[in-house]
Amino acid sequence: MNELKIPKRMTTAIVNSLTAGVVPRIGLEHIAVGRRPEVEAILRDMDNIAEGGAAFKLITGKFGSGKSFLLQIIRNHAMDRDFVVADADLSPERRLVGTKGQGLATYRELMSHLSTRTRPDGGALEIILQKWIFSLQQAVMQEQGYSPDAPLLGEEVEKRIYAVTSEMRGLVHGFDFAKVLASYWNAHKLADDELKQDALRWLRGEFATRTEARKALGVGVIIDDDNWYEYMKLWAEFTAAIGYKGLLLFIDEGVNLYKITNSISRQSNYEKLLTMFNDTMQGKAESLGIFLGGTPQFVEDSRRGLFSYEALRSRLVAGRYGGTSMNNFTGPIIALDMLSHEEILVLLTKLRDIHALHYGYEALLNQDQLVHFMEEAVGRLGADELLTPREIVRDFMDLLHTLRQHPEISFEKLVGERTSSPAEAEQSELDGFLAEFEL
Repeated sequence: MNELKIPKRMTTAIVNSLTAGVVPRIGLEHIAVGRRPEVEAILRDMDNIAEGGAAFKLITGKFGSGKSFLLQIIRNHAMDRDFVVADADLSPERRLVGTKGQGLATYRELMSHLSTRTRPDGGALEIILQKWIFSLQQAVMQEQGYSPDAPLLGEEVEKRIYAVTSEMRGLVHGFDFAKVLASYWNAHKLADDELKQDALRWLRGEFATRTEARKALGVGVIIDDDNWYEYMKLWAEFTAAIGYKGLLLFIDEGVNLYKITNSISRQSNYEKLLTMFNDTMQGKAESLGIFLGGTPQFVEDSRRGLFSYEALRSRLVAGRYGGTSMNNFTGPIIALDMLSHEEILVLLTKLRDIHALHYGYEALLNQDQLVHFMEEAVGRLGADELLTPREIVRDFMDLLHTLRQHPEISFEKLVGERTSSPAEAEQSELDGFLAEFEL
């Protein structure tokens, strides 16, 4: 077995998540295979965002093909590069727009998952604000030579807070956003916990009525279904202004928009998506990246998918088919190809070693057995399903658990004896693919 050095916390997350068929939040670098061009394309987008630009990427692939995995890898890369990130899965209760607060529900989900390098598991809103105030205090103390209890320190910090927020006042909803940030600072200064909590509640989109917000904070607007995305743009500019590289939003399960049965509601969600696309592509948003995961059907179905909305179809189709012979990673759509046999084999080898490390035993399966398992998976799942990794990974984890818990049972008894040599198997499999191929 390779001398792996992975903390128990990570191996636990990897083993438990993959057994359940979901993507682990940590330790992804230990099981990542393939996807290098896709990751590099998105890292280039991050460089642009860090310079004040914006980006929009639609990541498509079949169920289980690795969309969520890729989004999670990018999220981890982004935090390492000092971005603020937020992620949410769309669902019937969380959309981009809705008549029953579904858009606001998405905003709240994103804000609850707000994460940074030092707070990677979400809930980073207050940490971000405290870090900002602390860094302003430190800067003033160094430049002016003030001591921490100097009476003028608070005034000078306040000036700098208003300098950052005044730049936002020219933006849509910027005045109210700045006013709430100032309220948070005053609450911090006066140790007024109630005011501080009110400011945080407002920023998280938790006020139900304008009257309530006016009474608590003196602002006449609240974050709601119609304006939540405008506040995301403000958050992006704010995070960049206080020293982060920008804000990246990871929104998965886009297929839930495709599943909306009411055509007017579906179209209004696509309209909001068009706004996001235009803002990021035309420079109306700054320091903001939006990454949306969905199935090819969600994008390409001309009756209910994004391509049913002509304004989106005309923007997306050129990027998707800019080069017909190869995937064009510079376009707005990144279509995930199937993993190759070699990549699947590398993944299985990594999982075998991690499983052995986690449970403290010597890895037993050899390379031939891994190849045999993969061939069995091909035959069982069929060529179409072969390389959606989720199905293979879940089966493989199940196999490893069974072999560990029942040492009296052999690999061959569980998977079956090999009936042909690897070369023959590969040839017959290739013949199978070609038999279905039509011009």
